[in-house]
Amino acid sequence: MQRDWEPHRAEVRPWRQRTPRGPRADRLLHEVTVSLPPYVAERELPMDRQLSAMTAACAGDLSHLDLVHGRTLSALNHLLLRTEAVDSSKIENVDASLADYGRALLGVGANASAVSMASATAALTRMIADADRTRAIRREAILRAHHDLFRRTPSEAHRAGTLRTTQNWVGGSDWSPLGALHVPPPPETVSAYLDDLLAFADRDDLPPVAQAAIVHAQFESIHPFIDGNGRIGRTLIHAVLRRRRATRHLTVPIASALVAHRERYFAALGDYRAGQAATIVAMLASAVRIATAESWVTATRLREVRTGWGEAVGGSRPGTAPHRTLDLLVEEPIVNPALVAGRIGVAEDEAAAVLDALTRAGVLRRAPRSRRAPVWLAGAVLDEVAGLSDRIQASSRRMRSA
Repeated sequence: MQRDWEPHRAEVRPWRQRTPRGPRADRLLHEVTVSLPPYVAERELPMDRQLSAMTAACAGDLSHLDLVHGRTLSALNHLLLRTEAVDSSKIENVDASLADYGRALLGVGANASAVSMASATAALTRMIADADRTRAIRREAILRAHHDLFRRTPSEAHRAGTLRTTQNWVGGSDWSPLGALHVPPPPETVSAYLDDLLAFADRDDLPPVAQAAIVHAQFESIHPFIDGNGRIGRTLIHAVLRRRRATRHLTVPIASALVAHRERYFAALGDYRAGQAATIVAMLASAVRIATAESWVTATRLREVRTGWGEAVGGSRPGTAPHRTLDLLVEEPIVNPALVAGRIGVAEDEAAAVLDALTRAGVLRRAPRSRRAPVWLAGAVLDEVAGLSDRIQASSRRMRSA
């Protein structure tokens, strides 16, 4: 392997379980080899001509999509962002139906996986908004995003928004770092590593996509939290792209391309630790290119869906409750009367009447298992959300096999 980055350094550290647990081999483990990443704040990233062209081209495509559709189709960003949060969760084996996910977003009851996916959406939204507002990648924003991710998880709520104070590891045994795939740096080093990473993330002299890839890979190596590192790390990709103004309005679902090659994605992070940064940069550039291309398709289809709804209800006057609800449904395809009433400024009973009328027109359908807390689904938009993810994954697999 040709190195283009300083590899992680291995260091043997003493290890002792706080409470002896697990098989005898875990209980007898007395030392562990930790992986110490290089500091990156001032490092340069050498890239060959092909990789440089690839990162520049995908960033240009992304900026063009953002320019054309970012302002004129605000609903598009909500759907792209939610697609990203859902597929980022799937990389961590967290999955739920879109209907359950919608109930979790509405706060009307859902299973644990759906709640986790909704929390990932909140974390992603916060990180991007903070980078957009402050033009920086801030420790405070990362900690608050982590709090968003776990505040609704009873087993993790006490650690939500706090850096780890114990040694963690990736893979291997549940009881000790025995056989781990990656053992991050010791907890006492995490704060300094994070400061160094944030300094790198705030530079303006690197190609944005390449910078985002390195920020993500370095964050995964540091693994500053006990849990949630993958999802928070992938939000950093979008935060860097927003800070660098590669996008100003949209969040394309990059994770949808990564989830198509989950094992190759993890292998690319392994290459980074071995001193080969080009692998993760190229993979991210490819993911951005594919997600951008398919997001163009979704933008066109959303306009067609909205036009079709108008025809289905026999037309609606701008400014009326039905018209505003149809506009809202492109952005929020899973609703209840309370959400509609709050967003379009009508009484809840009027909102309920509009939802009933749109259900009769075939625009909406009532979600199953929602008798106590009724939820309505805009199937055409939800189908497009699912279709976008499927198309990105299929396109990513085709490129890989070509």
